[in-house]
Amino acid sequence: MLKEFKAFAIKGNMVELAIGVIIGAAFGAIVSSLVDDVFMPVIGLVLGGLDFSNWFIVLSDTGGETIASVAQAKELGVATLNIGLFVNAVVKFLIVAWVLFFVVKGINSLRRKEEEKPSAPPSPTKEETLLTEIRDLLAKK
Repeated sequence: MLKEFKAFAIKGNMVELAIGVIIGAAFGAIVSSLVDDVFMPVIGLVLGGLDFSNWFIVLSDTGGETIASVAQAKELGVATLNIGLFVNAVVKFLIVAWVLFFVVKGINSLRRKEEEKPSAPPSPTKEETLLTEIRDLLAKK
């Protein structure tokens, strides 16, 4: 059983999948930072200083307290509808989907180019070669 697992784990597809997952996680971290630290602050500034990470609606009784942030609401156990965090997640998804679209488009383009290449005509078989030689010898007589 250990041999079977070792053979399974070191197959090319398994290693490629593991590398893809690691690169995907790193790419996800980059996209998160891009959205949270670059895009959303600029969009918030354009929309009059709106902080998307703290754009929420209070759903439960706060006991008369004013809730200033999602973190404060969590500390107090107040239920909130976190619209800004959802918007951030949608923007992250759209960026990842856009990048993956172009990756798949590039791979499909390479596949089409490979399919379009004309294959070399098959080399003649031994029988065809012998028949050609016999034909040429008979033509000389």
